[in-house]
Amino acid sequence: MQTSEAHTAAIAKSHSASSKATPRPADKRSNHEQLVTSALTTLGSVLGTVALVGIHHHYRKQHQPEAKLQDYVSGVRSQLHTLQASSKPQLTRFRYAYQQATAAWQRAYHDDIDDKNHDTKNTVTDLTAMHSTVMLARPVCWVSGVASMPKNLSLINDDNNHDENGFGVVGIDADRQIVWQTTMPERVHDIVVQPILNRQNNQNRSNTHNRQRDVVVLGRRPSESFWVLDTATGQVKLAIKAADNRHFYGHACYSLDGSKLYVTENDTISLAGKIGIYDAHDNYSKVAEFDSHGIGPHELIMHSDGETLVIANGGIKTEQASREELNLDTMRPSLTYLSRHDGTLLEQIIPEHNQMSVRHLAIHEDGTVMIGIQFQGEKHINVPLVLTHHRGDPDFKPLVMPNNQWQCFHQYIASVAVDSERNLLCVTTPIGGCAAIYDLNTRMLIDAVRLPDCAGASLVAGQVSGQTKSNHGASGFIVSDGHGKLTRLRVNTLSVETSDVAESNSKHPADIIVQDSQIHNMSFDNHLQAVLA
Repeated sequence: MQTSEAHTAAIAKSHSASSKATPRPADKRSNHEQLVTSALTTLGSVLGTVALVGIHHHYRKQHQPEAKLQDYVSGVRSQLHTLQASSKPQLTRFRYAYQQATAAWQRAYHDDIDDKNHDTKNTVTDLTAMHSTVMLARPVCWVSGVASMPKNLSLINDDNNHDENGFGVVGIDADRQIVWQTTMPERVHDIVVQPILNRQNNQNRSNTHNRQRDVVVLGRRPSESFWVLDTATGQVKLAIKAADNRHFYGHACYSLDGSKLYVTENDTISLAGKIGIYDAHDNYSKVAEFDSHGIGPHELIMHSDGETLVIANGGIKTEQASREELNLDTMRPSLTYLSRHDGTLLEQIIPEHNQMSVRHLAIHEDGTVMIGIQFQGEKHINVPLVLTHHRGDPDFKPLVMPNNQWQCFHQYIASVAVDSERNLLCVTTPIGGCAAIYDLNTRMLIDAVRLPDCAGASLVAGQVSGQTKSNHGASGFIVSDGHGKLTRLRVNTLSVETSDVAESNSKHPADIIVQDSQIHNMSFDNHLQAVLA
């Protein structure tokens, strides 16, 4: 009996070893099918090309007796010379498009084989029915919402294309060209890029500029969804729905380590402002909720101390599935500081006029908060629209507007962006149709340039595209607008007479702010976010 059992065990062991060493029949068939398919495809392409050339040459000889087969070779050579003479950007785009198409074909082919060999249950929501993405292999430096864009990347810069426009998000490279575009089911507002976790190795930071990072896209108020995309490719990874009796106000921010996402929300029953906390390491599941200590929280940012949430409570009540403003006469806006850990109220500042809706924020490296106001009162009332605040100050401090003519901004600031290194602040107003740059050292307006329907504002300086901060040639701001322009604004000179220059900017406008634009066949919307390296 023991001898028999030992013999049986030896046979089983031998069979197990041989099965491990020998490929499965399914694997053999899979490899054989790939080789046969590739060979047949190549042979079919060659034979098809030969047949087409032969047919074409046969009919061509009837009309041109002097025609030769050598003409086809000469034609191919001529086209190659033309292609080589094409501009470098066109060749680069063609090469990237070819690489992406090849990679997509390979993924689809192998995914199909894997699906046949592995019977696994898919527990992730299929988002392909709601979103489509096209892309080129270029590093992304900015991400923007788009209110109207062509759904085919080949049509992006085609001025004759006016069809198939819709809502979406686009990734933008250092040359302000579109890298990827992703359709969205509704109009989006803010875009938030996940911070890089490891900042110790500068070389690794540049190499992993767009890798292992999320970009969160929030729907326009009052939306019940936000989406998590891959920063490098624009592919939608997750769609997050608001909890019961909640909707989003269109803005969010990450903790500095990228582990938590904080989102402004509305309690649709009490209409009290809330801050939802989502775990980025657990598929953005909601883990907590704080009171915003105000109504209508709009933008929020992480303080430079990494421990404090700074919240712009706009003060406006909003119903579910409605943009109607319900309490303009009794609104109570505020700037609020909360502990990001437990929601403890640390500080709260109220503006001088109850209709000065605190809406958009940016943070200086020294902790000073930059504030953009949207005034909800009568148009003839003149109130400051760009303010600053530092922890411990009892009140806001307005920046200086020549002759106090804040009405030139038409009571509406859409975005604020700060350059901490150069102490510059850029603000935009789509209603006023201009972008303005302030010198934070003097708090004076340097100049305002006309940019109709501009809204998004972001930094150009060395924090993007792996550049160093000493690269002054790349400094300035990027401003997006509804006419498809991405405009770089750069201050040419800063002098003690900037305030006088601003008042008489018609004399030497080129000496104050230098601007250049890249134009696309789409309408950029609301906010433009830099992918910081």
